[in-house]
Amino acid sequence: MTTSEITTEQKNQTGNSYTGEKSSSSGQKILFTLKAFEYLLLAAIICSGIIVIYLPDNKQAVIAGAVSLTISIFLLLINRQAFEESKNAANQFSLAQKAELYTSLLSNNNSLEKNSFTPARAKALQYCQDMIDDYKKTRNLSRNLYYFLQIATVILSGVTPILVLVDKLEAGQAWLKWLPVICPAIASIVASIVTSFPFQKNALAANTAIELLEAEQEKFILGVTPSYRCYDVSSETEQQQKASQAIEQFIVQVNNIHLQQLQPTEEKQSEKTEPTASAASNESKPEQSQQS
Repeated sequence: MTTSEITTEQKNQTGNSYTGEKSSSSGQKILFTLKAFEYLLLAAIICSGIIVIYLPDNKQAVIAGAVSLTISIFLLLINRQAFEESKNAANQFSLAQKAELYTSLLSNNNSLEKNSFTPARAKALQYCQDMIDDYKKTRNLSRNLYYFLQIATVILSGVTPILVLVDKLEAGQAWLKWLPVICPAIASIVASIVTSFPFQKNALAANTAIELLEAEQEKFILGVTPSYRCYDVSSETEQQQKASQAIEQFIVQVNNIHLQQLQPTEEKQSEKTEPTASAASNESKPEQSQQS
């Protein structure tokens, strides 16, 4: 390869990197603008709700508040959809950049060979990223439910003695007499829900899966392990073969991490079925002995 060709390729790479940085910065600005607009809409919804609740006698204020509330909710839903679409587009662009990062380390300078594996790598990274996003949703939901239920149990348990004292003050309110009974009942129900459903374990398992998937994704992007490294091979044929094997190995590793999180659930179900089967066999043995 001549010096002019090398210079031209370096200019192209510099231009592509500049374009990528510019697109990334513009995407971040769009996300920031949509998020700020969402906060403004939430503030408008709160103000409209306050006007409708605290000024019921003023008909004009109530009508204006109701109209403002309706429009704000409508715009909030549209803004939320636009934010999700912009976020997905930014994530896809980021994954495409990560896919091209590995091909830039190849020893040969054939752009056709480099770009041939970029879509496949981007698809594999998207598959892993979708799984990471699903685990993040599971982790956040389980963690928030666990914290909310625990806080509710503590508050209801602590308020119960105070409500017993309020009941003895003869406040003249009939509904106060039911609170010392209702709050402990709700606290016991909430505590039973926390113990029956393993929200904390699900959050920890999802967080473990996220850490493993993100670590495996970084290994695949940078090619730091022998199974993902193909840029240290001089032959183009071997590079193509190892690049294909790296994508296949990455998909297998991602699926293995996902299956490792499902195995504890399957083991628990098998442990539940085994005592049932053993109990049934024990019941059948006395019947056979009586018949004999």
